[in-house]
Amino acid sequence: MKTNIPYSILELATVARNSNPQETFAKSLDLAQQAEKFGYHRFWLAEHHNMKSIASAATAVLIGHIAGGTEKIRVGSGGIMLPNHSPLIVAEQFGTLGNLYPKRIDLGLGRAPGTDQETAHEIRSDRMKAVYQFPQEVSRIQNIFSTENSQKVRSYVSEGVEVPIYILGSSTDSAYVAAEKGLPYVFASHFAPAQLHQALQIYHQNFQPSKFLNKPYTIAGINVIATDTDEEAEILSTSTLRMILGVVSGNIDYIQQPTKMTSDLKEIANHPSIQQMMKYAFIGSKETVKEKTKAFLEETKVDEVIVASHIYNHEDRVNSYKLFSEIMNEL
Repeated sequence: MKTNIPYSILELATVARNSNPQETFAKSLDLAQQAEKFGYHRFWLAEHHNMKSIASAATAVLIGHIAGGTEKIRVGSGGIMLPNHSPLIVAEQFGTLGNLYPKRIDLGLGRAPGTDQETAHEIRSDRMKAVYQFPQEVSRIQNIFSTENSQKVRSYVSEGVEVPIYILGSSTDSAYVAAEKGLPYVFASHFAPAQLHQALQIYHQNFQPSKFLNKPYTIAGINVIATDTDEEAEILSTSTLRMILGVVSGNIDYIQQPTKMTSDLKEIANHPSIQQMMKYAFIGSKETVKEKTKAFLEETKVDEVIVASHIYNHEDRVNSYKLFSEIMNEL
């Protein structure tokens, strides 16, 4: 029996060594155009700052670039880190996008900094206050988009515009927020899988129907590197492994060309902390990835899966997403 579960892409606009942001943005658009042909439901962009390997810093701008170059795939944020921004400015940006690309824009909201603490302070000095007020700030955005907004300060470009809001999280805190507000919930299990099941349980148990959603809707993230053979996928995964090592060690670098899996890299890959982060990294041939994806969907019972893929070569990455689309259509 086919699952018919929607499958989507989480794009970080990862910059490869010997490349640059301009080339990266062109490749992101090409990937989105290919993803549209492959049947992907959404193409979301993440917000990160002060990382030379990730070019999706001005997330709303990049969303406009992708939406303008595609026709029907939903485009949005996975997510906008709300404590970094004024709710009014976020609403104005996404209200504008919603007018430009009607019924295609999503607004995923998270509360993490998307960077180091020093940069977070530079972005917004009072962001910690905004972190604690995250539920209220989400409500402020909802009110700004509402046609019933009667506040003195308004975003006229946003009122009545259809831009669905999604709550993102990597711990259980956001599960309560999404449940209480009756909003879809997206868990970052592609890099922080530890509390996935607990968060999903909390969300389902506490969900309150709203005018936005009458029953729970969950999305979970996975990493995928799919290719013809397990051996080839292992080689491609060395780029991801080095990238993760850079994040963990604080020595962030451009995504590097893949190499053979050396004994040093195997030792790193087998380290408990790396194993935990890569719990839902499905790497291998089409059959291998299919088996792991099927188990994940049966285990979590999520309504949608969103895929991240950090591969050095653009053609290899497009092919991996193509194979994954075939997998999802076969399940």
